[in-house]
Amino acid sequence: MILDASCQLDYQLTEYVPAVFMLRPRSGQAQWIMREEFKISPQVPVVEFTDVYGNLCQRTVMPPGNFHLSVQYRVQVEDKVDEDVYAPLMLVQNLPPEILHYLLPSRYCQSDELSALATSIIGNLVPNYQCVSAIRTWVHQNVRNEPGSSNSSTTALETLNTRLGVCRDFAHLGIALCRAINVPARMVVGFLHQLYPMDLHAWFEAYIGGRWFTFDATETTTRGSRIVVAYGRDAADVALATMFGSFTMQNMQVTVTEPMQQFWT
Repeated sequence: MILDASCQLDYQLTEYVPAVFMLRPRSGQAQWIMREEFKISPQVPVVEFTDVYGNLCQRTVMPPGNFHLSVQYRVQVEDKVDEDVYAPLMLVQNLPPEILHYLLPSRYCQSDELSALATSIIGNLVPNYQCVSAIRTWVHQNVRNEPGSSNSSTTALETLNTRLGVCRDFAHLGIALCRAINVPARMVVGFLHQLYPMDLHAWFEAYIGGRWFTFDATETTTRGSRIVVAYGRDAADVALATMFGSFTMQNMQVTVTEPMQQFWT
């Protein structure tokens, strides 16, 4: 499937504000970036670097006044997410070294406090893909998706206590429960076709049988048609805009559509 996606951001500033954006997806196993535009106004220097998780980051200094940033992509994506119900969970001693940090508790994912719950969720299941699928289903069935019920500081434990949250909270709880049974898990942010209301979205991936699989606890079943922008341990690593100063966001608009001729002008 081919998708057109865009994100527009408008800020007002009273001072020079250093900023790091994370708004350029990379081609990979499940997506191919066919075309891309990155525009800013006023035009200021931008330096790009790759962070420790492989994400493309754009560093700049926003001047006082109005600042506009927009990105547009045309991306070939998979219609469905891969599944392998027999893929085995890997022993910690057999995990690649670069995967190990996805086993550890992190700022928003206190996996060290969720072992009992995670163990009760998987019960006597064979240690394979179905254990993570059971965790995803449990989160979906026990947390209600309610906009405004959490904020940027909400952790997996708080989501567990309130049983309310938005996509990032569902992802944090799923990640924490996976790590609690020694399954590496990471947070993903990007675009999802036919999301309502339309916005940037978050979900999680688990490392099973030597590769990453996609899980989304906000949905009854995990759909495809996703554009991945960034990966990290939790939301602290995947902020699409990080500012180091005073600013006001005036507007944010996200679109994901099937290709239209007028998308590219």
